[in-house]
Amino acid sequence: MSTKVPPPVSAPGLSDWQQHTLQDKELVKGLGLTSATMLVMGSMIGSGIFIVSADISREVASPALLIGAWVITGFLTIAAALAYGELAAMMPRAGGQYVYLRESLGPLSGFLYGWTLFLVIQTGTIAAVGVAVGKFLGIFWPAISSSHWIVHLWKVPKFAVGPMMLGGMDVGLNTQNLVAVLVVIALSIINIFGVKTGAFIQNIFTTAKVSALLGLVIFGVFLGRNAQAMAANFGANFWHNAGLGTLHDVGGMGASVFVSTLTVLAIAQVGSLFSADAWNNVTFTAGEVKNPSRNLPLSLALGTGVVIALYIACNFIYLSALPLVGSPSGTSLIERGIQYAREDRVATAVMTQMFGSIGGALMAVAIMISGFGCCNGLILSGARVYYAMAKDGLFFRSVARLHPGYKTPAISLMVQMVWTCVLCISGSYGQLLDYIIFAVLVFYVLTIFGLFVLRRTHPEAERPYKAVGYPILPAIYIVMALFIDVVLLRYKPQYTWPGLFIVLLGIPVYYIWRPRAQTT
Repeated sequence: MSTKVPPPVSAPGLSDWQQHTLQDKELVKGLGLTSATMLVMGSMIGSGIFIVSADISREVASPALLIGAWVITGFLTIAAALAYGELAAMMPRAGGQYVYLRESLGPLSGFLYGWTLFLVIQTGTIAAVGVAVGKFLGIFWPAISSSHWIVHLWKVPKFAVGPMMLGGMDVGLNTQNLVAVLVVIALSIINIFGVKTGAFIQNIFTTAKVSALLGLVIFGVFLGRNAQAMAANFGANFWHNAGLGTLHDVGGMGASVFVSTLTVLAIAQVGSLFSADAWNNVTFTAGEVKNPSRNLPLSLALGTGVVIALYIACNFIYLSALPLVGSPSGTSLIERGIQYAREDRVATAVMTQMFGSIGGALMAVAIMISGFGCCNGLILSGARVYYAMAKDGLFFRSVARLHPGYKTPAISLMVQMVWTCVLCISGSYGQLLDYIIFAVLVFYVLTIFGLFVLRRTHPEAERPYKAVGYPILPAIYIVMALFIDVVLLRYKPQYTWPGLFIVLLGIPVYYIWRPRAQTT
């Protein structure tokens, strides 16, 4: 065994590959396997699992297809995580997916991902989850409301651009988005005080929200079964509308548009994939993970596996407690069903069905805990990407500086905090998030395609872990994800073309930053 110590990153003679695949020496390795796994799970579990099943149910109108949508999401998520494990173990460096794209497909690809992450994906998700915390806090304190304005600046008029309806948001500070702003500021400041502090917060809240999901499943198994719901959703009715030859109307309130079962399952992925997203955030913190060659692939596999199992189990509980098909004019929980649970709060309706109003209150608390923990994970990890971009000269130079005492990317955390707060006050995060699931999927496809590229261009690179099922599983992922994106382009243009525009807008920005990168 060789005992040679690799030269420092700045040593002359190092190739670009060697410089970019060395560990970040200035960061503190404070994340063990438990913390890394908690970061995977905590970033994934936000408010989505508690609400998106209503929209999926309206799309598919079938108990089997509701479960099928989550199973497809689970397969895609775990297959991608297994592939990312190889890249993470191979290049355990701060920035994660940004680094993988940069090294496999070139710096422009990496920049476009980081640009979209900062502008919309990470910050928009943090803003949306933070506002959701305020929304559910308003159940206990009615003064916290989107209609209780402190400063109302502007009502943006609605306007149409092709198939898209833009605008309509209220700009200003109300008590609901004030809660979001305070959550973002507090967690951003806390994360300055060392990665271990951020991980400690993450571990506490992830444990709490995983326990809440597990409690929902356990209570649902023993107390949640409703005879009417069981009769409507299971037995022969389970497969209602699920045949491969069945046509599904996805035209909404306009003209009817009928598509196949496979196509409607692809359309339904907007909600379920968004709910299972952010599992890749642990790769952003790779420079601070202990024994990354082992712990990164393991945390990705364990974290995604546990969360997907809980998500699928939760949807079986929803089906056992409420009929899938309901009426928007229904007066009871049973009459409204999963499809038309009030404000799409399916989990709250299920808990209310089991325990009355106290059940709904408990679920509101669980969702607030979940949202707070999710915000923390996204804030902690996202700042590492902008730090890595700044190190490459592709973001503001000061963002590459670490706190002198705590060795955390403090300036990056503050820049992320400011933009997130702007999104909270602008009211635009909801529309932005509608636009990004298409772009997120494109970047996942490109990153996994990069795995094939790196196998070919750097066959000699050290690979402590090799992707399970390569090349078959990654290839299946690429084919399925591309099919979903094509379907979304065709049938959900209002969600896809704006996302593509945001990504492409980064190209001229890259060429503005590029001269600075070349002088570093």
